[in-house]
Amino acid sequence: MESGMHAPFPEIPVKVQKDKVRLLLAEDNNVNQKVVLGILGKLGYQIDVVNNGIEAIKALEREHYDLVIMDVQMQEMDGMEATRIIRSLDSGVLDHNIPVIALTAHAMQGDRDLCIQAGMSDYVSKPIIPSVLVTTLNKWV
Repeated sequence: MESGMHAPFPEIPVKVQKDKVRLLLAEDNNVNQKVVLGILGKLGYQIDVVNNGIEAIKALEREHYDLVIMDVQMQEMDGMEATRIIRSLDSGVLDHNIPVIALTAHAMQGDRDLCIQAGMSDYVSKPIIPSVLVTTLNKWV
């Protein structure tokens, strides 16, 4: 290195202001809703809750969210079908590329692939491990 030259500073990651990040939780189980709200609410995320895929689609047509946490098995419309609609350019959702994180009790080999094939961005299995949920969200927001 020549005299007078300095080594470049490493790039400093920008800290996400979690109070500005809006999440949509689509989950029909009250206990699971409370668990996710408890974990992510303490971290300062703004979280709206809906009970099924139909409500998730309607919310995504009205509001801008940064990420969706989508239960795979719900009444009315499941998370797989809702995600296919979110990804469809024919749907009225505001952001077809929004990250969708699958939340499911299905932890069998191949279930993750089915979620990804349906258009989901990532996968978190139940029972929810807080560190896994937070790490997965941090990858996408």
